[in-house]
Amino acid sequence: MTGGRHLVIVESPAKARTIGRYLGDEYEVMASVGHIRDIPVPRDLPAEMKKGPYGRFGVDVENGFDPYYIVSPDKKKTVAELKKALKDADTLYLATDEDREGEAIAWHLLETLKPKKSLPVKRMVFHEITKDAIRAALENTRDIDASLVDAQETRRILDRLVGFELSPVLWRKIKPSLSAGRVQSVATRLVVERERERMAFVPADYWNITGTFAAEGGADATQFAAKIATVDGARVATGSDFADDGTLKPRAKNATVLTGESTQTLVEVLGDVPATVTSLDSKPYTRRPAAPFTTSSLQQEASRKLRLGARQAMRVAQSLYENGFITYMRTDSVTLSGEAIRASRAQAAELYGSQYVPDNPRYYQNTSQAAQEAHEAIRPAGDHFRTPAEVAGQLAGDEFRLYELIWKRTIASQMADAKGTTSTVELLLEAAGRAATFRAAGTVITFRGFLAAYEEGRDAARYKDDDDKGSDKRLPQMQEGQRLETRELAPDGHSTTPPPRFTEASLVRALEDRGIGRPSTYASTVATVQDRGYVLRRGTALVPSWTAFAVVRLLEEHFGPFIDYDFTAQMEQQLDRMAQGDLSRAEYLKNFYLSDGTDGPIGLKPMVDDLGEIDARAINSIEIGEGITLRVGRYGAYVELIDRNEDGTPVEGADPRRANVSDEVAPDELTVEKAKEMLERAKDDGRVLGTDPDSGHEIVAKDGRYGPYVTEVLPAPEETGGKKVPKSKQPKPRTGSLLQSMDLATVTLEDALKLLSLPRVVGTTEDGTEITAQNGRYGPYMKKGTDSRSLETEEQIFSITMEEAEKIYAQPKTRGRAAAKPPLKELGTDPTSEKPIVIKDGRFGPYITDGATNVSLRATEKVEEISEQIAIEKLAEKRAKGPAKKKAPAKRAPAKKATTTKKSSTAKK
Repeated sequence: MTGGRHLVIVESPAKARTIGRYLGDEYEVMASVGHIRDIPVPRDLPAEMKKGPYGRFGVDVENGFDPYYIVSPDKKKTVAELKKALKDADTLYLATDEDREGEAIAWHLLETLKPKKSLPVKRMVFHEITKDAIRAALENTRDIDASLVDAQETRRILDRLVGFELSPVLWRKIKPSLSAGRVQSVATRLVVERERERMAFVPADYWNITGTFAAEGGADATQFAAKIATVDGARVATGSDFADDGTLKPRAKNATVLTGESTQTLVEVLGDVPATVTSLDSKPYTRRPAAPFTTSSLQQEASRKLRLGARQAMRVAQSLYENGFITYMRTDSVTLSGEAIRASRAQAAELYGSQYVPDNPRYYQNTSQAAQEAHEAIRPAGDHFRTPAEVAGQLAGDEFRLYELIWKRTIASQMADAKGTTSTVELLLEAAGRAATFRAAGTVITFRGFLAAYEEGRDAARYKDDDDKGSDKRLPQMQEGQRLETRELAPDGHSTTPPPRFTEASLVRALEDRGIGRPSTYASTVATVQDRGYVLRRGTALVPSWTAFAVVRLLEEHFGPFIDYDFTAQMEQQLDRMAQGDLSRAEYLKNFYLSDGTDGPIGLKPMVDDLGEIDARAINSIEIGEGITLRVGRYGAYVELIDRNEDGTPVEGADPRRANVSDEVAPDELTVEKAKEMLERAKDDGRVLGTDPDSGHEIVAKDGRYGPYVTEVLPAPEETGGKKVPKSKQPKPRTGSLLQSMDLATVTLEDALKLLSLPRVVGTTEDGTEITAQNGRYGPYMKKGTDSRSLETEEQIFSITMEEAEKIYAQPKTRGRAAAKPPLKELGTDPTSEKPIVIKDGRFGPYITDGATNVSLRATEKVEEISEQIAIEKLAEKRAKGPAKKKAPAKRAPAKKATTTKKSSTAKK
């Protein structure tokens, strides 16, 4: 297309750069940097709107659930630039992603930019960013899909209604700043329910015996291991035969549970008895390749094999897509296009040989009924895939590893089955009226097939016996009736294990299996429950906080349908119907929010209006046992024990005993014994150590949420003019954390006064600068101006001399904020500033910088997970937002119509 200038708008700067390379000079490609407008929170509404129908939610629930949009403050500059570029354009191409969110961004751009009616506006979609795909997209444009926009808008409105109706209940009954969400609360419930199962779990002990056998007649005979299967005709129970309450499952009620004593008796009776081969079985083994990646399976496999979290995996995949390396990364389809199948088969034959490619192409179908299959599976971009070796010079770190994973999975999906043989042998040992059978199985792969390219990862089995099945193990040649030498019978004791905690990958799978959420929401949901403090990470395991227990209990007892798995899945199905044009947005929202329950579940508003009394104390309480209760307070969780008389009534006038519970203690670890230890330790909480002879203030030792400390008790400030002095203006008491060598129960007044005297002045340098010694978050250290130096021991805080301090400062600094610390990570050169990008450790945590623009990392982001492309993206987005604006004095001003738009019911045609 020539003869004019055409404006193409995409979401991200990286995507704009990549597409710009494939288009001519007559195309100007610009980025909106995500969404440009949203439904404002009530406080951000224009003054004249706050008392109207939009004042509560930013949505008019009485007139068709019409949302009110404003341009986000940090996007006004972007919108101005887009409008300026649009003035000189002959055609506008909206080239945002082809999913619901991308469609909504395109619609918002159209509504906000308001191009002239004479200007052609075209929706340009593609599932990969290659030259051919972009050119084809230019020739096959369409209009904005109103149904997709409706579905995305409805999702946003639903989230607003649920959050704004339920969150205030949580604030009143649990603690401020909590939030409820349509999907996040359901995800939190999954994690809480798993922890409840672990808390209720009762371990059971069981034993087994592993025998080592070999053919008789020589020490060189090949030996193999077999596990005991039956004793005296009864099957031996294994870990998977036990229920979580410690009893045998119904299917295993006749199984024999071996004990340490019974296994030892068997070993004594059968240990020297030769074994007889009673059964030999050999069957063909076939293993088929896994389907190409969907969003969910990619997140799971990236977690297993690359140790990437769901959000990090999607961020890397987004970068690979936007730079033209893979197809669109938000999809629930396992289908490959014809050109992708041909490319996969050709490359597999070229790299591994024609025998590794089956005669006919493989076609995959989704097993999930919720799958929409609107897009192709995730695969390398183009009609000829670049091998990992070919992209090694362009990709590094996580981007290279994830591309390699996608490439291998795609190629393997069109390769031949792995073939082999699975052999099973059963042995019999008999003596003194006792009989036991042992079984061993082994699989020998004779043709690796797709395994030559890729093998799908597996989550660890709960019990090792389940993991051994199908293992690649060769058994020696044997025949039925053959006698074998019993070389060893080794008893082994086990205890059943509680259900494993969710990881990010297994939580995504659980959500997908239940039909909750969609490819575009999995990563954000898993990230949100962590960012909000409902779920904490311990290694890769997800552990719910005590606050999550209280939130889930309140929602279960008073808002059951809105945290029900099936109900949430049905909501997703309704949104899918809406995206296909089969369901009215206004009618669905009306039923969801206002229904009286006559023809279905009661609506959200009637449920909130008729809520009745909620016992906040009960909601925030969990019985631990023996009269000990855990309570969720505004400042954290604590255990409480009320002293009682022999008849069980509370002792009159006795204060409850309490102890803070650290976040480091997982809920399933808070046993009665652990709680008693905490309560015993807390007896010293608030212990008066004595009086400070200098100030006359009482000194006490306390057990705080972040550890034990000492503090002084200041007298209550005198009232001025009959009014209490605001807390912010009251003097702050001196405090000091206990050293590691100190204990709350034994700390003395002398110890406390030494801690409260810190920082200690060691001396003054010739230029008049003081050197002080003190204890900090990361241990003992000295400070001279802005130059800090670590001390080796806590005792040095009180003993180091000026001479010793000067010697330390005379040495080159090896660590500390004042020195020019080496960067945590180097990430190449920024294409915009042409300066080196590094990650540094700042006062408030790690941050990305090119020397001119800084971007802080979130608490959930890890330095090692940040790639060069991610860093470039973050810097570009920060630049696009412009410098942070300082708060201006509050003043009333009418809203500008140019940046505030009420959605018109006739806007989408």
